[in-house]
Amino acid sequence: MDANWICFHPSPSKPRFKAPAGAVDAHCHVFGPEHKFPYAPERKYTPCDAPFEKLFALRDYLGFDKNVIVQASCHGKDNAALIDAMAHSNGRARGIAVIGEEASDAELKAMDRAGVRGVRFNFVKRLVDFTPRDVLERIAARIAPLNWHIVVYFEMPDLADFEAFFTALPTTVVVDHMGTPTVAKGVDDPENQRFIRMLERHRNIWSKVTCPERMSIVGAPYDDVVPFGRLLVERFPDRVLWGTDWPHPNMKKEAPDDGVIVDVIPRVAPTAAQQQALLVDNPMRLYWA
Repeated sequence: MDANWICFHPSPSKPRFKAPAGAVDAHCHVFGPEHKFPYAPERKYTPCDAPFEKLFALRDYLGFDKNVIVQASCHGKDNAALIDAMAHSNGRARGIAVIGEEASDAELKAMDRAGVRGVRFNFVKRLVDFTPRDVLERIAARIAPLNWHIVVYFEMPDLADFEAFFTALPTTVVVDHMGTPTVAKGVDDPENQRFIRMLERHRNIWSKVTCPERMSIVGAPYDDVVPFGRLLVERFPDRVLWGTDWPHPNMKKEAPDDGVIVDVIPRVAPTAAQQQALLVDNPMRLYWA
């Protein structure tokens, strides 16, 4: 792994919050193990191994029932580790893949049978190289008949450049990490309100209320990020998802405590009805229906 890589927390605290039965961690990753699933030659980072055994053990420890595993950029378009994890999940994991135009129809159908339910388009320049939008549009058209959706990862200052592309996609579109807002600007900043208006106008766009540890200026327990998640849960209760982001790739200072991250849930979703929608009903409708 990279010399400055920060591995996941070795002993997270037990969360005080008890998730409802059937709760889903709808954003997490698996890395390697490298000897079995080598990292992509074009990767921008080399992480520590984080295999499915550790992910599923964490799921049980935190009190969750299922996982949605998102293909990470360090594995490129080789989804073998993702598919292997789903195969070992006893039906309790679904996946978001990364594919290119070279993927055949037979390969897409095999991924569908394995549990893949969408593809991820990454627009964060420090993590991936640019993919032409016409290529992404052709991929979107091919996955639409499978009833898959598209996950988009970008940073809020770039939304103005991407909004027209996102809103023209022919599938449900799920935004990673609330669009990665600039927290210091506040919820009411025009840049962040642009994201809210996009969700208001386009009911096919969902948002994950994830990764306070990435955006917070003050650190745990992430008081400065809570208003962003709470606004999304209140305004779009049937189009929000939650996840740990384990094993927390590319952290800059320290590995977050996953128990503390779970305890953010009742602060962004205070009512039992909101928690049921966020953690059970919405991910089940999108990934297991």
